[in-house]
Amino acid sequence: MDKKDLYRFVFDYFEKVMPSPDTELNYKNPYQLIVAVLLSAQCTDVRVNQITPAFFKRFPDLKTLSQATPQEVYEYIKSCSYPNNKAKHLVNLAQKVMTDFNGQIPDSFDDLQKLPGIGRKSANVLSAILFKEPRIAVDTHVFRVANRIGLVENAKTPLQVEQQLTENIPENLRLKAHHWLILHGRYTCLARKPKCDKCGLRDVCKFYQQNIKNQK
Repeated sequence: MDKKDLYRFVFDYFEKVMPSPDTELNYKNPYQLIVAVLLSAQCTDVRVNQITPAFFKRFPDLKTLSQATPQEVYEYIKSCSYPNNKAKHLVNLAQKVMTDFNGQIPDSFDDLQKLPGIGRKSANVLSAILFKEPRIAVDTHVFRVANRIGLVENAKTPLQVEQQLTENIPENLRLKAHHWLILHGRYTCLARKPKCDKCGLRDVCKFYQQNIKNQK
């Protein structure tokens, strides 16, 4: 199976089993999403969704957050990973948006990366979800799944994975593909014990063919 056929097979499968994929982060507006995305770095969406209700009750908007101290923010997010750094990033992000972007989350990919705590992956997530830009965000799930299936070759960094996926996935599928790959990695293609027996992609999956099938 050549690369084009592989991509078609994989995304036809995802379309059947997950026709309407979406982020599992709970949010109601761009402010809430950017906070949730920042908190989700190296932290589960489940944990973030436990943190944000109280956080948003205390800090309902960017202006309120911009007037807080990192120490106060820390008390609301201390159960997530790296709370000290994230508390500082959240306050600095809110202050920068208020001063440099007139209180509005910027819709430019480059401008998003200028915000404290927002790297390339997070900027891709925000651009895709908020502004419907055809971008692929590569987190640990996407990186693992793309390499295991064989969608990418010799991709050693998240940027290399992003570039290869973007090159091979049509623009009209990229928004869904981003969520498909994340959800597949989160619930089926697990890091330590992938559920290959329950996966409809095993017949075309490089990892399964090389590491699992031959052991049976």
